[in-house]
Amino acid sequence: MIYDLIGSAIQIKKEESMSTAPEQHTFFGLGIAPKLLEVLSQMKFHTPTPIQHKAIPIASEGKDVMGVAQTGTGKTMAFAIPLVQRLSQEKGMGLILVPTRELAMQVDETIRKVAPAFGLRSVVLIGGAPMEGQVRQLRANPRIIIATPGRLIDHVTERRTIKLDTVSVLILDEADRMLDMGFAPQLEQILRFVPKERQTMLFSATMPREIMTMASRHMKLPVHIEVAPSGTMAEKVIQELFIIRREMKNALLGKLLTQYRGSVLLFSRTKHGARKITTDLKRMGHKAAEIHSDRSLGQRKQALEGFKVGRYRVLVATDIAARGIDVKNIELVVNYDLPDDAENYVHRIGRTGRAGMEGRAISFATPDQFEIVTDIQRLVRADIPVAKHPDVQGEDFLLPVRSVHAPKSSFGAKGKFQGRSFRARRGFRR
Repeated sequence: MIYDLIGSAIQIKKEESMSTAPEQHTFFGLGIAPKLLEVLSQMKFHTPTPIQHKAIPIASEGKDVMGVAQTGTGKTMAFAIPLVQRLSQEKGMGLILVPTRELAMQVDETIRKVAPAFGLRSVVLIGGAPMEGQVRQLRANPRIIIATPGRLIDHVTERRTIKLDTVSVLILDEADRMLDMGFAPQLEQILRFVPKERQTMLFSATMPREIMTMASRHMKLPVHIEVAPSGTMAEKVIQELFIIRREMKNALLGKLLTQYRGSVLLFSRTKHGARKITTDLKRMGHKAAEIHSDRSLGQRKQALEGFKVGRYRVLVATDIAARGIDVKNIELVVNYDLPDDAENYVHRIGRTGRAGMEGRAISFATPDQFEIVTDIQRLVRADIPVAKHPDVQGEDFLLPVRSVHAPKSSFGAKGKFQGRSFRARRGFRR
């Protein structure tokens, strides 16, 4: 174990994948109270994931924590257990901030597995849900608040239905996504209402520089726990890349949906695109639903629940859902459009191959998207194999002229294109 002092954070470099966690680890010895251990046993939770094994003892001591782990590795329970334990022992509230409505409901679902045994109630404050119902729940004085930043500010400053002056534990879940979505001003505003004397925990799949800056301002010597380097992919996800013209995407999608028979999560770059793709899928005879910011909360819940139970085989989503979908056994993730931000690629394909399961991720790239693919490969430190489909015409990358003088790749390996390095094609030099 190597200890590095990074600014105000103490970094503990941990195992680089779930497979490195010793199988004999249990929740015993992690500083969890007997009653909570009994609850976990009743839930048949016996073996902690790496992030849980490393974070729970430190968080249970009341220390600030910055946790980095792949999507689907149990980050929510890593902060839920210490939170519930602390609130069961002393006064105060827990505040959990999340970027999306879907993630808020997912977190609440996990909290409700352990909190009721200690008489702790939670409330979800999200946009799109009736304000009256939230106000009614707040009057019952819940000890755990799960909220998106905008709706929480509405309750605190506009309606004055809640005060944050008793918050003793603050949790920022998927903080990098909150910054990506432009929530930084709202986060700063909320932090002014929360006591400075508190425990702060921050969990995410990636840890960009902006997060480190925020941590240095608002956390006290946080212990940085990293069980996989930022950008690391789930090791059992098989990745493929198809290079095709935009007008050929539907034809390829139809072939792939015939080839793979399980559930499919498909990502579109825009909500307009999501609507069109959903309509096209229905015309092909597939049961599909869409989830994006133009859909009401009820519509989004109905689509997600229908996808979970198999009513819809394909769920078409924009990046708003990349962090909020916790569905087991998704066979295939399709990046119908590549994401604008390479880090979103990590979050998207993290929806399959969760918790050590196998999964597959297929991405469509147009010939002019060479640089986007290069950025993604640099982030994940690996090549994405280029595939061909016998029934759909593939294309070549149209390399930009300025790439002739491009620097060496930071991840070291050459990208493969039809058995050759595509950096070597058309005069491109490393």
